[in-house]
Amino acid sequence: DRQHAKTLWYDRPRYVFLEFCVEDSRDVKVVIEDHRVVFSCKNADGVEFYNEINLYGRVNSKDSQDKRSDRSITCFIRKWKEKVAWPRITKENIKPAWLSMDFDNWRDWEGDEEVERAMVEEYAEV
Repeated sequence: DRQHAKTLWYDRPRYVFLEFCVEDSRDVKVVIEDHRVVFSCKNADGVEFYNEINLYGRVNSKDSQDKRSDRSITCFIRKWKEKVAWPRITKENIKPAWLSMDFDNWRDWEGDEEVERAMVEEYAEV
């Protein structure tokens, strides 16, 4: 029986960040397409997680990445149109119970591009 992983997201000038909160994940599969993200994994107890998100806007799937940690799997997804704010992550104007905005990382964009670049580089080095 599959469950949805709790998912956080936030918006940046060039990227949208998605974090799937599953501890000790295994068999992680992340498929980033131009209009959607499909995520699946198992946790230490063998529970299967599956999330599919039809994205608000088009993304550059080739210039997107994901990184796994002990606590979660983070995707940084390159927007097709940079510097266009996304009011939400989903194409449909609905808010699934498992999806929420990551307010800790949500900031005003002004002067934020260097911060963003540093974050992406930091992730890429992991």
